Amino acid sequence: MDWLQASLLAVVQGLTEFLPISSSAHLILAPYVFGWPDQGLAFDVAVHVGSLAAVLVYFRGQLAGLAAAWYRHVSAGDASSHSRLAWAVLLATVPVALAGALLQGWIETRLRTPLVIATTTLVFALLLGWADRRAARDRTEYAVTWKDVVVVGCAQALALVPGTSRAGVTITAALWMGLTRQAAARFSFLLSIPAIALAGGRKTYDLIVAPDPAPWMLVLAGAVLSGFTALACIHWFLKFIERIGMQPFVVYRVVLGIALFWIYW
Repeated sequence: MDWLQASLLAVVQGLTEFLPISSSAHLILAPYVFGWPDQGLAFDVAVHVGSLAAVLVYFRGQLAGLAAAWYRHVSAGDASSHSRLAWAVLLATVPVALAGALLQGWIETRLRTPLVIATTTLVFALLLGWADRRAARDRTEYAVTWKDVVVVGCAQALALVPGTSRAGVTITAALWMGLTRQAAARFSFLLSIPAIALAGGRKTYDLIVAPDPAPWMLVLAGAVLSGFTALACIHWFLKFIERIGMQPFVVYRVVLGIALFWIYW
């Protein structure tokens, strides 16, 4: 990699990790579009660490409250809406963890293609648009039920398929279950913490056992740039989501999906 590739990919990761447009799709497509070599495992780890740091920093106050409420529930049986949300985040991560352990290798060798990305980009764009228009949207993330946990958790497992978008599919499911746009986005961002940590942990292990040295200056720069970009993206998305809705992202995904079919069919 050179510095231009590293910078652009870091910004792409930071923007697309938390928008409903699929970071994995854009990171896979970038080498196809620009004729770049694969960015390598070390860089994948770095941009994931940057994204994880951004969401931890942005939600640090809420995370501290959730952790304290979870501890009180476990130690003293003091249940609350905060402890319920903490349990929801943990339990909704189970499906994606199991699916990743069982299917990640098969997915990476069989499904990382432009036509798969084109298909999932279109299909899940239409589902997101439908959920945004038709759902009731009258509950916050603190009112999640166990049914919500099952539906959103299973939806998150689908995001292992490139082009689906972890943020997109979890927001779609949360909207469908009746959460407001902001609540659906916040719940999706909270769910991203264990999901990104699991993915980053697996990639870190692969990096440790890999024989090739890593370009550490590029890796560090990628992590920092991805983190700052993701932090700005989260702030902007939550600030304007009630006003702009999901339709701009739906339109973008539809255009992208059609363009990919046109180019790679």
